[in-house]
Amino acid sequence: MSQTNTPARAAIRRRRPFGDDVAKDVAKLQSAFINDAPAAIATLARLRAAAGTLAGSRLDILGVTAVPTEFLPRRLADDPEPVEHARHAALTLYAVHQQSSHDRGMHRDGYGFGQAVALLAAQSPSKEAVRRRFVAMGTAATFAEALHHCRGLVRLLRDKRIALDYGLLADDLREFQAPGGPDKIRSLWGREYHRTTDTTTTGTDADADTTDSDSPKDQP
Repeated sequence: MSQTNTPARAAIRRRRPFGDDVAKDVAKLQSAFINDAPAAIATLARLRAAAGTLAGSRLDILGVTAVPTEFLPRRLADDPEPVEHARHAALTLYAVHQQSSHDRGMHRDGYGFGQAVALLAAQSPSKEAVRRRFVAMGTAATFAEALHHCRGLVRLLRDKRIALDYGLLADDLREFQAPGGPDKIRSLWGREYHRTTDTTTTGTDADADTTDSDSPKDQP
């Protein structure tokens, strides 16, 4: 039986306007990269090199990572805003994810982070090892620590060619930085993970593409 590289369509959720804007720009980059456009290849290389850096700290990518004014407060603080951190993180993570896939996009509309990790677990030799990484991300005390674990999982998703929605991820990373956000996003990703795990186990993912392409907190 062929493995799937996308979660069940029944679990698709909608992006917010901020996520839509990020997804639009990622989709443009992705299309150009797959068509071997030199500018897109160079841009993704710069974004990839900036993974793990602070938003605004790399002047060579600000033309790509800068947030449209409609999503920014009227008066900017000295430090980057949550939307700036979220967009920077989503774009640089996408660049890491897309690195070795020149024939298929690793951004795909509607597929959340928890769903993608559930498929990763299903396709990995050790589901428990993937679950432990997911749980470790769920215990992260800071945004920077959460991103560290997220990058590790994205590299594994890249190896298995499992796509996710980088607009949704940007929305989630923005929400993570709000008061109460970490608990909300951990719960969301955890529910996505378990719902997709159940679907994969019962074999009802009939609508997913066929290619070769636990919850962040332990629950009883």
